Amino acid sequence: MAVACGLTAALTLGPLSHSGAADRTPSQVTGPGVGTGVQVRAEAACQDPEASLTPSTADGPAVAAIKARGRLVVGVDQSSYRWGYRNPTNRTLEGFDIDLARAIAKDLLGDEEKIVFRAIPTNQRIAALETGKVDLVVRTMTINCKRIEQVAFSTAYFQAGQQVLAPKTSTITGYDTSLAGKRVCTAEGSTAYEALEQKSFGAVYKDLGDGGPADPDLLTVPNQLDCLARLQMGEVDAVVTDNALAAGQAAQDPAVQLKGKPFTTEYYGVAAKLGNDDLVRRVNQVLVQYRQGPWTAAYEKWLKADLPGIAGPPAPKYKSG
Repeated sequence: MAVACGLTAALTLGPLSHSGAADRTPSQVTGPGVGTGVQVRAEAACQDPEASLTPSTADGPAVAAIKARGRLVVGVDQSSYRWGYRNPTNRTLEGFDIDLARAIAKDLLGDEEKIVFRAIPTNQRIAALETGKVDLVVRTMTINCKRIEQVAFSTAYFQAGQQVLAPKTSTITGYDTSLAGKRVCTAEGSTAYEALEQKSFGAVYKDLGDGGPADPDLLTVPNQLDCLARLQMGEVDAVVTDNALAAGQAAQDPAVQLKGKPFTTEYYGVAAKLGNDDLVRRVNQVLVQYRQGPWTAAYEKWLKADLPGIAGPPAPKYKSG
């Protein structure tokens, strides 16, 4: 398959409302500098992993350290088309996540250029925060119950879902029994990896000799774009990843397409090190303003051609207490 940059993928995501909202009668959080969002009980954190700390502009130790350094260090992707990728004409990092990271730097330091981007693979996002290699991760990182025990997330800034990407001529129909006997690729440490660990539908493993851990059912790579390369070379039969990322991959190669429907509903958040509450609150404050215009501008610039029909960002959810 030849790599092409034509915008060929057509994908419409579902309504941007958080699952389970109909089962609750939440109160609204409002006020100067807070914005509007759903408030949930703190003890229900694992039922509502997207619930984050209320926004604030107050400085704390994490924000103060960034200001003293004079640079915000952000972990990003450099190979996800439309999200975080290196423009081949000028070698600069561009994309939806890159724009958001720059908006955070501008709010914290008064200049969007006062930022250091560090490209990190999917399976190193959490470690990069824990070791202090980066202040934040803005890298299509899904919020879930397992991860909120390891990192602190902002409110959700995008809705996605897991889906299968395969050649248009493939007999694979989606995340179902058509994967039996097929070689499926995903990024290690991704939510797709975890989903396939739970249920692979008989997908087979092929050792690529890359030094990675062997798994009887899964083929993993450090970054999702590596899966597209494997697919193009015929080394795998399908890729499982976020449909938002897969749409960008399909835009790069018109010979592949999304198969079936998304089989999960997930939300991306900005991740910080556990305990850096002041930084999380400050990011949430940035997101209050970002949702009121810049988000739509970034969506129309980077994603609308491949992910049409999205009315706006997910509504924020905040913890009580």
